[in-house]
Amino acid sequence: MWGEDEARVGLLPTTRRTWSPCWRRPVACTRRRYLWNYIWGFVHPRSGRTEWMITSTVSSEGTSEVLKAFAAAVGAGPKRRVALVVDGAGWHSADRVVVPEGVHLVFQPPYSPEVQPSERLWPLVKESLANRDFKDIDEHREVTGRRCRELAEQPSVVRARTLLHWWPKDHPERADDTRERAAS
Repeated sequence: MWGEDEARVGLLPTTRRTWSPCWRRPVACTRRRYLWNYIWGFVHPRSGRTEWMITSTVSSEGTSEVLKAFAAAVGAGPKRRVALVVDGAGWHSADRVVVPEGVHLVFQPPYSPEVQPSERLWPLVKESLANRDFKDIDEHREVTGRRCRELAEQPSVVRARTLLHWWPKDHPERADDTRERAAS
């Protein structure tokens, strides 16, 4: 069982508090510009595994492509099923969305972002974007991609942030089968 969410990040600055020497005002130089990237974050809370994709827009066609890439990355298909919790965004539920074989979309209740573990990824991603001025959207995409790769290599950090106490266990019937085979 995986969770998915997307976030719009871009050249509009993300400002955060920062440390500075005593009696000096901290300075973060930024410029307000309105160009965006969309980060698609997939998380498997039990293992802390993540899959990331960065696109320049969101749409039902784009959702189909992202879902196809996700299915390939996690090996979803006729023999491996993946439940993917998504929110009710229009590009998730449009009739034109093609859901790959092996991926089953589970829509979360409206107005309930607290039940979506992937919502908790965004503060981790935005750490690298805060209080910075980027030359252009390509530099922003590069920094964002680097941060996503860093998080993919830190499953314990992701797991600590995204594993909610009520999140279901994966394949309880398979775990029972494994125990039975080990006993025999």
